[in-house]
Order: sequence, then structure tokens, then C-alpha cells
Amino acid sequence: MNIKRVTLYHVSMNLLSPFVTSLETVQQRETIIVEVEDKDGATGWGEVVAFSSPWYTEETVKTSWHMLEDFLIPKVLAKEIHHPSDVTTLCSSIKRNYMAKAGLETAIWDLFAKKQGVSLSQLIGGTRSTIEVGVAVGARSIGDCLRQIEHYVQEGYRRIKIKIKPENDYEWLKEIRRHFPTISLMVDANSAYTLNDLQQLQALDEFQLLMIEQPLAADDIVDHAVLQKQVTTPICLDESIVTCEDARKAIELGSCKVINIKIGRVGGMNEAKKIHDLCQAKGIAVWCGGMLEMGISRAHNIALASLPHFTIPGDISASSRYWEEDIIIPEVVVKNGMVEVPKQAGIGVSIHRKRLEEITLYKRTYTAS
Repeated sequence: MNIKRVTLYHVSMNLLSPFVTSLETVQQRETIIVEVEDKDGATGWGEVVAFSSPWYTEETVKTSWHMLEDFLIPKVLAKEIHHPSDVTTLCSSIKRNYMAKAGLETAIWDLFAKKQGVSLSQLIGGTRSTIEVGVAVGARSIGDCLRQIEHYVQEGYRRIKIKIKPENDYEWLKEIRRHFPTISLMVDANSAYTLNDLQQLQALDEFQLLMIEQPLAADDIVDHAVLQKQVTTPICLDESIVTCEDARKAIELGSCKVINIKIGRVGGMNEAKKIHDLCQAKGIAVWCGGMLEMGISRAHNIALASLPHFTIPGDISASSRYWEEDIIIPEVVVKNGMVEVPKQAGIGVSIHRKRLEEITLYKRTYTAS
């Protein structure tokens, strides 16, 4: 493939309701949509899932735009690409900046799958025609939290994730379990704890949780290994795993029993699949995490979650969970806790260009010389 044109769209949409974590409350979602076009006029789409401020990782929308414009896009425009994995090699001299890399790389995966005439799921080895999905609840009060859970249980979501922090954990979970004693329940701490909170975390074993996600520091695998030995609930690593090598080391240390794979966090589909394959070989459970994405990234997540070792419902909610109107056609729909894996070529959805233009703050096109 010869990429002749890359267009970046800086976009912004309001969430239908605020999303609350221990680190940040998100009401407006800015992101970058990436469109690549080859010499034949075929297009592929990706999405940079960095946030406006560096609360989740060090990347932001502005830093990602800079990396794409000044470093990543020139590399892709200058070379013929035989396979999307070539992008990983082309960009290997640029340290980190995984979300910027993923936005461009996933667009090329979509384009490549379309050129091959196959779905992205089929191209990467997906085996499922439908996937189980869960939902993340970020609420300001326990009352709001219970109302959201009730709504999502009625909609059929197969797993509920609650955001916790030291001042909102045991009592919240006790109340949730009183109302919903049998739901598949997990918690996400977004690094809100330290080993000084060991007893507080051990107390959560009482609630038969599916997992505790990223309780300790975002760059840690050592203290998590200590914690996993002291609690019976499986520890899941999220922010700590940004490469397959990180996953290998964490598994060898015994830092976790579960890994959350996010395409944006690990630099693209190629690395995400490598982590999936490693975890499958080592018997470590995996699931597909969410980043409050718009529909393009959500479509890529669906393809990833169709791989055989994704046995835990992922954070792949319906488009209507977050947006008044998404930027893809058809939108992602959840029925009885399941999402269909598209069979059409590429990511299997069309871009709602009118809606994309409505939410675009700025766009720029880069052309091969």
C-alpha cells in the first residue's frame, strides 16, 4: 500500500452524562480521528484515544497531534506499507507516544482489511461472531451508582465495573451487593491505593469480585506482585502494561491474574494481539478495555475482542451509552449483553461524515510528496 494522504480531525462531543473516576471527571470528550487514503482512493479510519489532559497517561490530544504531524505521518507517507505491522517497525525509533501511534496504525489496519476484502476480525484471527460486553459505571454518589447499575442490568450487560477510591470502596460495594448479590462485578481503582492500604484492599475479598483493576501505581508491577499474594481477588493490570514485554515481566513476577488490553494504550492492534497471544499461552485472562471512545475506536475494539482468548466481557458499550449521535453507521448496539462482530470488509462500519463535520473543531490533510 502507498499512503498518499492522511487527514486529522480534531473533534469534540459531550458525553450524555459525566464519567467519574478517582483521577478525573470527564464531561466533554476531545479526540483525534485519523483518515488514511491510498493511491487508489480507498480509505481507512482510526481514532486517537488520548484525553484533553494527561490524567490517564502522559499523552494528550495536543501532544498526539504534534507527534502525528511532525514524526509519525511523514514516516508513513514516505514508505510503501506491505502489512499494517510495518507501521510498528517504521515508528519504533520514536519512544512511547502509544496512543498517537495506535490512531495511525489502526487506520492502516482498516484500510488493509478493506483492500484484502475481509473483515478486520477475520484478518487478525477472530473466532467469534458475537462478543459479550460489560459496562463501566463512574458515579458521584451511591444512589446514582445503583440507578445506573439497575439500568444496565435491565439492558442485559454481562458485567458491571465500578470506579472506586479509598473513601468510596467497602461501603459502596456492600450496598451494591445488597441490591445486586449475583451480578458479575469488578472494580477499577485507577491507581488510587498503595500497599499501606493492604487491609482495606483485603476487605474487598468479601464481595466475590471478578477482579480489582489497577489498584496501585500506574507504572508498577513489583508492588502489585506483593498485593496479589495477599488477596484472593484477582488483580488486573491496565496502565502498567504498555508493551508485550511489560506483560511478560508482570506475568513472571506474579503481579496479576488478568490483563486489560486497550489498543490505544499499547500502541496499536499489532501489539494488542501480541499481548493476547502471550496471555493465552501463559493462562492469564484478558479482556478489552474502553476509553470513552467514539464509534471508530469502538469498532476496532470489537474486532480485537473477537480473538479467542477474550473470555471476560469487555468495556464495549452501545454508542447510545455515551453519545446523542455517534460518528459511525450503523452505531454499536447491545442486545442481551451481546454485540455482533461485523462481517463487512475492514472495521465493518461507515463514517457518518455529516456528523463528523459537525463535531470537528479543526482538520488538516498531509499529502505524500
